[in-house]
Amino acid sequence: MQNKGAEGKLEKVVMPMVALRGLVIFPYMVLHFDVGREASVAAVEECVVQGRDIFLVTQKDMKIESPEITDVHEIGTIAKVKQVLKLPGDTLRVLVEGERRARILSYAEREPYIQAEVEPIPDEVTTDKAQEVLKEAYMRRITDLFERFASLGARVPGETLFTISEIEEPGKFADMIASNVAIKLDDKQRVLDCIDELDRLQLVVNILKKEIDILEIDKEIASSVKQQIDKSQREYFLREQMKVIQKELGETENDEDEVEELRKKIQELPLSDEARAKAEKELARMVKMAPGSPEISVLRSYIDWIVSLPWGKYTVDNLDLQNARKILDEDHYGLDKVKDRIIEFLAVRKLKNDMRGPILCLAGPPGVGKTSIAHSIARALDKKFVRMSLGGVRDEAEIRGHRRTYIGAIPGRIISSIKQADSMNPLFLLDEIDKMSSDFRGDPASAMLEVLDPEINNTFRDHYLDIDFDLSKVMFITTANDISTIPRPLYDRMEIIQIDSYTDVEKLNIAKRHLMPKQAKAHGLKPSAIKVSDAAIMDIIHLYTAESGVRSLERELAAIMRKAAVKTVETGAAKISVSQKNLKEFLGHPKRSENDMIKQDTVGVVTGLAWTAVGGQTMPVEASVIPGTGKVELTGQLGDVMKESAKTGISVVRAMMKKLKLPLDINEKTDLHIHVPEGAIPKDGPSAGVTMVTALVSALTKRPVRHDIAMTGEITLTGRVLKIGGIKEKALAALRAGIHTIILPKDNQGDLEELPQSVRDQLSFVFATKIDDVLKHAIVAEKK
Repeated sequence: MQNKGAEGKLEKVVMPMVALRGLVIFPYMVLHFDVGREASVAAVEECVVQGRDIFLVTQKDMKIESPEITDVHEIGTIAKVKQVLKLPGDTLRVLVEGERRARILSYAEREPYIQAEVEPIPDEVTTDKAQEVLKEAYMRRITDLFERFASLGARVPGETLFTISEIEEPGKFADMIASNVAIKLDDKQRVLDCIDELDRLQLVVNILKKEIDILEIDKEIASSVKQQIDKSQREYFLREQMKVIQKELGETENDEDEVEELRKKIQELPLSDEARAKAEKELARMVKMAPGSPEISVLRSYIDWIVSLPWGKYTVDNLDLQNARKILDEDHYGLDKVKDRIIEFLAVRKLKNDMRGPILCLAGPPGVGKTSIAHSIARALDKKFVRMSLGGVRDEAEIRGHRRTYIGAIPGRIISSIKQADSMNPLFLLDEIDKMSSDFRGDPASAMLEVLDPEINNTFRDHYLDIDFDLSKVMFITTANDISTIPRPLYDRMEIIQIDSYTDVEKLNIAKRHLMPKQAKAHGLKPSAIKVSDAAIMDIIHLYTAESGVRSLERELAAIMRKAAVKTVETGAAKISVSQKNLKEFLGHPKRSENDMIKQDTVGVVTGLAWTAVGGQTMPVEASVIPGTGKVELTGQLGDVMKESAKTGISVVRAMMKKLKLPLDINEKTDLHIHVPEGAIPKDGPSAGVTMVTALVSALTKRPVRHDIAMTGEITLTGRVLKIGGIKEKALAALRAGIHTIILPKDNQGDLEELPQSVRDQLSFVFATKIDDVLKHAIVAEKK
């Protein structure tokens, strides 16, 4: 019950109050809600019994159980309780109808329910025509916005639109719109707090515009999501159709089983974190791709490479030094220094228990057993063996692989070989490392630096895999014929183990112990069915081969085995013997001519000694003096160093004109010609200096040079004889040519210790400090 004052205003009233949580009641709004707090239930029951109105106001904080007056909003709504329904648990469902706004002033009572002193706020009535027109315009704008709001999918019943369109009072119209729009509680309270009708209409316009913008954005998002879902559903439908078609055609592939198998391998293998993440990422990409996509095979191949590598697979090394020495002795005759160095390497490996250390490089001429030594080391250690030939490799991708952006990309040969070995710690032989070269495709020797550097090869990165792979447990061994052609940075990472040429005695023993049984077995003969005498083998070495190793010797023995096989089949002979007498029947005439050694003392012809990548060789040097104008000719395909050595020798000879008792005008009246035979073969190096000087002196003085002497040494302008290399190779070459006296630089005297005693016993050495020492022993003395 409200009382009006003398001026028609509504007076203050005390009535029961219920604080609402999460709900705002507007005037003219019919709404039901549940009450459960004791004070609220008591207030509702009081209103029902006494037929009184109730004041409904919204709490600021929903969590507060007993709100103070500061905990509720100032403006609420006086409402009439129209219906009450008891629910289980002492809860009431109340149906109310809002009547008018009211402002709370204070709490009159707190028990048993809150009685609040409130001041009703009357509806404003204006007679200003301009205000009326403005309100009408706002109401029309709100009607349009509300219809737009409803059309965007907001849940607005059809009868609500009709009811609102019938309302003429601006304040009631704004309240009805606010009560039927799902907006924030704070926005609804702002509308309720707005007493002025025009301000209330403006506020409702702004709220509706904001809600419409949100709904439009939401509709765009929903449409975009729906399109994506529709596309995915379409692709799924097509894929299912494709599976059915493939099944009917008998072309079904077990793609799902394959993917599951790959996923299982990725989970079970001890991959590195980087490799596992990369493999899982690529597998997820592959699964998402449509069947038939060409990239599926590329991804599958990439994942196959990752899971097929021997992650976590290690063989246990056998570091028994006695066993290693036994195997090396079984497989190779001689090579004591090489075997000792390998045993030292294994001993250090056993003590350190890691692979960090020098990379061994077995250097020597062809056929001396470099590759077979690496095989023996692998057998001694019980390691897996894998070999990679580097001869002719020009492309860096051969080492590091191709990037996956290229069609047909594959990993490099390092990773491929590790896969082949199926072990993370194999013995990896890099054969012919001196034969690598570079061109526009890159420098493979530089790529090898990362492979062979023990400090960084634990993170070797192949371009194709693009993940770090650990090579630190791999035992790398390299081989080379000519270490001078190995790039310096690569050379510095290796320890050179020089394997020299075999002596005749070593070749004889190798033939008897290894080559003969091997070739007999290869040709289906029992070792006891054929006998080759030692003298016959020595004839093969001297007359049918000229090499540092035993490869040609093995070929000649294979030829004997073939002839023996023919005789065995034709005649049924149980045993065949080969001796010096019948050797020609098996091998034909000797391949080496009798001219290998100069048979008589000759003017201007000297036997020099040279070192080559295939071993030592004799190198005749010829000099001729021809009437002319002082020109100098150098022929025989000589390298720059050898040409400079020849020019130095000529200057030395010209400085000796007076000592040699030659006419002083000989320089202006004669041409000098130096020739090194076998002109098709390139030759280089400084060690032919003394040979050229001796040939020139012999040609100028017309005195012959001893044919049974060979020489080597570098010459200086002052006539000093300097130290050279390859003594063992050159000494063996002299022996093969039948020469038993060698002139060497004095500084090389200590190198004779490298020569086996059997070789030293067959040779005599003359040591020279100056060119005079050479000439004294090489040129035949004048007859008096």
